[in-house]
Amino acid sequence: MKGYRLYKGAWIAIDESKSKFLDATQIKELLSNGGYFIRNIYNFDTSAETSFWYVIKDSFGGLEELSTGARRDVRKSLRIYDAFQITSEELLEIGYPIYSSAQESYKVKCEVLSTEQYEQMVKNYASDGDKEFWGLRHKESGEFVALAINTIKENSCEYNVLKCKPQALRDGSQPYYGLIYEMNRYYLEEKGLKYVNDGARSITNHSNIQPFLIQKFKFRKAYCNIQIVYKWWLSIMVKLLYPFRKLMPVRSVKALLDMEAMARGKV
Repeated sequence: MKGYRLYKGAWIAIDESKSKFLDATQIKELLSNGGYFIRNIYNFDTSAETSFWYVIKDSFGGLEELSTGARRDVRKSLRIYDAFQITSEELLEIGYPIYSSAQESYKVKCEVLSTEQYEQMVKNYASDGDKEFWGLRHKESGEFVALAINTIKENSCEYNVLKCKPQALRDGSQPYYGLIYEMNRYYLEEKGLKYVNDGARSITNHSNIQPFLIQKFKFRKAYCNIQIVYKWWLSIMVKLLYPFRKLMPVRSVKALLDMEAMARGKV
């Protein structure tokens, strides 16, 4: 159905700001074409506080809008690093050490991509035609320490992937400050997009990037409603397992149950 795509077994809206509540006919149409469930967003950026949100920034005020500490860290980062767009070929060449080391450092452990899996992921992104790639390079050594993969939509940009080498995060050079500041400036000021978006509320909490963006770069929560509809057999499983969601050891199942809790307004 127009406006939706299948991602890891779930139907999701291509543009969260345009999706509406789905009726029974639309639900049937989507699930008849594959997938296990629908995760649909409606009432994007509602004034009412809900249990689900996207983390967005819809204005750019330069360094002046940031706190004294954040301004200092942005300036320091930009003295040490250059942030700029790169090609998918360049990302294939320089990105794997950044991506894999970042995955290995997560407090919530995940499967680290192999070199082949990483290369296929980048090729898939490049084939989409709506992606832009960024790199952060040390001015003196020439080493790339961070990368970003973004999706360009009609009036917004979604920051899909942000990865940085753990050592660069620990050495005081503040790499993320320069990369994020330059991307915000480019998309909001230079390109004039309506907003940039770091995605929906984190379910797995494997990264602290969303609280960081809110605290340091004036991102905010764009509240919305979430509609989840499962295929009949999965619906039965969710109902049976939901009371035990906090004890669930299987990460993927727990993430699904936690999302169900968000849809119910329980977290």
